[in-house]
Amino acid sequence: MSETAHAEIHAGEKGLRAGSIGLLGNVIIGLSAVAPAYSLAATLGYVVAAVHTKSPAMFVIAFIPMLLVAFAYRELSRDTPDCGTTFTWGTKAFGPWIGWIGGWGLAVSAIIVLANVAEIAAVYLLMFLGLDSWAENLWIKVLLGCFFIALMTWISIRGIVISERIQAVLMFIQFAVLILASVIALVKVGFGTAGDQAVTPEIGWLWPGGLSQSEIAAAVILCIFIYWGWDACLAIGEETKDPEKTPGRAAVITCLILVATYVLVAYAVQAFSGFGDTGIGLNNPENTGDVLTVLGEPVAGGFMAAALLLTVSVSALSSTQSTILPTARGSLSMAVYKALPDRFASIHPRYMTPAFGTAVMGGSALTFYLVLSLLSQDTLGDSIASLGLAVAFYYGITAFACTWYFRRTLFQSARNFFMRGLFPLLGGLAMTWAFVKSAIDMIAPDYGSTSVGGIGGVFILGVGMLVLGIPLMLACFAHNSSFFKGETLNADTEVKVPDVF
Repeated sequence: MSETAHAEIHAGEKGLRAGSIGLLGNVIIGLSAVAPAYSLAATLGYVVAAVHTKSPAMFVIAFIPMLLVAFAYRELSRDTPDCGTTFTWGTKAFGPWIGWIGGWGLAVSAIIVLANVAEIAAVYLLMFLGLDSWAENLWIKVLLGCFFIALMTWISIRGIVISERIQAVLMFIQFAVLILASVIALVKVGFGTAGDQAVTPEIGWLWPGGLSQSEIAAAVILCIFIYWGWDACLAIGEETKDPEKTPGRAAVITCLILVATYVLVAYAVQAFSGFGDTGIGLNNPENTGDVLTVLGEPVAGGFMAAALLLTVSVSALSSTQSTILPTARGSLSMAVYKALPDRFASIHPRYMTPAFGTAVMGGSALTFYLVLSLLSQDTLGDSIASLGLAVAFYYGITAFACTWYFRRTLFQSARNFFMRGLFPLLGGLAMTWAFVKSAIDMIAPDYGSTSVGGIGGVFILGVGMLVLGIPLMLACFAHNSSFFKGETLNADTEVKVPDVF
């Protein structure tokens, strides 16, 4: 057997397949976890509703803390390339309790989004096939959504290499259709053939002047959801070639690709659709839930309409799988350090993946989806609106962990001061502001579609899911307290990573 082949199959202390993914594959998985087409279709209308013409500005503003947090991820990954990411780094910086709840925040965000993207993949696929009546049938779309969760869970169990190859195809489809549709839309606007509702693009759309703090906070928390997922490339760092450098580079590249794409699409949509309250206008309440696919027919006829429907379905489907990957590996890391039961540390002997943790993640998402779908479609919709809280929560912990973990070396060089200190600190503060301001606004009973006892359902779901981690954490403490006593993982612990020969 060659040395290269040996490197690909050799397992270290966690048993993962080391050296399987390069920089391109890492970026692909990061982008696919974000699901740009689905994220834009589901969220852009709400961003426009919150800030009117300033949605491109919100993408840029939300990108800044994302980039600052990405620097934190890069530095921590370079020092400690562990698939536990927030859990591992939070524990090494702040101790076991903060680290555990940070890992829970990542799991919560995955469970919430999996339930939603599975349904979106089902609905848009049925619409692409011309089965609109089926797409409106609760049982049909729920059964198809459950099938997608089960299918992508199985593919994730099969291995990281097959996952990367599938994601590469799905990602090419997404970006090709998004960029093509945006360019055609802007060309038509430029030549005056876009229709009566079209407006001239303005550079002022990139400046947030005239907006209140509440408007900015509402839009930013939505944009955090749109960007969320790029950190998936960090969770597979142990399976990446050159794990000290590649995952961090992939995270930064992913963020840059996303901001450029989002600003392009936002400009194209706003310019082509205009802000009228009829037809394809962005202020038409019937378009708020999806301002993207309604443009297909006006932009480039039936082919583009069908292509956009398929693209959103493909985008959501790819996100279903790429969201399972990092979360299952997070549970693997937690189990290796005794923060979860040992069963989560088991590795499939053939596929060299955390099969049990992957199955549990898929099962949890499937259960959450079934319960919320059968309870109320409004509740399911509010759950996605609450996702930004969980994301801001664990991103914030990661950013602060970077500054604190490297605190003794911050003044050794200008690079350390900015990359390990100031930039992550500012990113953490921005995430904290977004979390607190949005949580306060979400308490209002008219925030979202549901409320319980005069409290907004979005707040209950977002904060409630995070609080649920406390009894689960205490249960893990009762099962095995060695992690919580700092015996298995602390600031001085050498992380357990796969060996590559």
